[in-house]
Amino acid sequence: MRIPPYLSEWLNLLARWFHVFAGILWVGSTFYFTWLDGRFQEEEREAAKEGGGADPEVWMVHSGGFYVVGKRKVPSLKRLHWFRWEAASTWLSGMVLLTLVYYHGGAMVDTDVRDIGSWTAGGFGVGFILVSWVVYDLLLRSPLGRNERAFAVVAYALIVGGAYLSTHVLSGRAAFIHVGAALGTIMFLNVWQGILPAQRRMIAAVKEGRAPDPAEGARAKLRSKHNTFIVFPVVFTMISNHYPVSTYGHEHNWLVLSALVLVGWAAAKLVRRA
Repeated sequence: MRIPPYLSEWLNLLARWFHVFAGILWVGSTFYFTWLDGRFQEEEREAAKEGGGADPEVWMVHSGGFYVVGKRKVPSLKRLHWFRWEAASTWLSGMVLLTLVYYHGGAMVDTDVRDIGSWTAGGFGVGFILVSWVVYDLLLRSPLGRNERAFAVVAYALIVGGAYLSTHVLSGRAAFIHVGAALGTIMFLNVWQGILPAQRRMIAAVKEGRAPDPAEGARAKLRSKHNTFIVFPVVFTMISNHYPVSTYGHEHNWLVLSALVLVGWAAAKLVRRA
């Protein structure tokens, strides 16, 4: 079905507006808790030097108020505030945009790259996103997932391979956005399939009178850490369509994307230390 141009433009505008704002909320909350966890570690080190064993607290000031936040390893059975809908709304609105601009908008195929039909290109794009999540999750659950450096090397090699493959099947613009969509899907499923279930199991253990498994919290924290590194390349792919000469239109566009993934990871490391 052909969408009238004015309606298509309004749908694009509203979906993009929603997507950007939802992403701000998600990324903002992720890096807030990353910063907060860093301050807790500082407090714990200071307490250890002084021989204290009290639970760490962080004091903050914002908008005329003073706030104190504490960290606990065992959840309370009181009301908990979950941070999950930011991820869901960002991903869902991103999928709407992907459908409107690429699958329905006809931006998937470049015959100079590969002369394929739009349905074939769409199938490749969807498959690329799904396979990326499956491979990531299996690797993280494998023994490789316990070695952060080795995991990072293998993950980067797979991203480079994905960038090369997608840019030799899809149009450059579609290839870049599908690498970003695959990474964004990993972020979203890290929250909904990794972090939230672990937190629910820890809460269930407390309700049953058992001590929660600390390994659950460690695995959830690792996925959250990965998200803080993934988000930088994701944002780059989102804005790359405004710079066709330097990014997806470049002769060696897959190398450009691969290099900027490393730049994004370096930026994430700096932000995490701040």
